[in-house]
Amino acid sequence: MRKVQGFTFFGVIVVIVLLGIAAYFIIPRIMYGSRQQQLERIKQDLDKIYSALNKYKLDNGFYPATVQGLDALVTEPSQPPIPQFWNSKGYLLVVPMDPWGQAYQYVNNYEVIRVYSYGSGGKGSDTEIDLSNVDR
Repeated sequence: MRKVQGFTFFGVIVVIVLLGIAAYFIIPRIMYGSRQQQLERIKQDLDKIYSALNKYKLDNGFYPATVQGLDALVTEPSQPPIPQFWNSKGYLLVVPMDPWGQAYQYVNNYEVIRVYSYGSGGKGSDTEIDLSNVDR
C-alpha cells in the first residue's frame, strides 16, 4: 500500500494562523510606517508650516487668524484681517496633511500660534494624541 502525501487539515490551519499573526504585525507598518517615521514626518511638516507662517508675518505684520487657518498660506484670505502684502506666489504650495491623512490644526490666540495633529485616533477618540510643536 502506498501512503498518500498531502496537507492535513491541522497543518493548513496552523499555516493560516501564522500568516494571520504575521499580517497583524506587518501590514500596519507597511501602510502607516513606524511610529518614529510618523513623528519625524510631523516634525518636518511643522517646520515647513512654521517657516511659512513666519514669512507671512514678516510680510504682513501678523499671523493668519484662526478662522483663516493654514489655507491663508496657500490662497490669499478674503476674510479679515486681510493681509496687505500677501505674497502672490503664496507661502506653501499645499498645506500638508498629517501621516494619518487628517488636516493639521491651527490656532492663533493673540499672536501666540499653535499647529498640531490629533494623531492616529483623530479628534475625540479614546486614542487621541496631541502632537504639537513642543518637541520641535
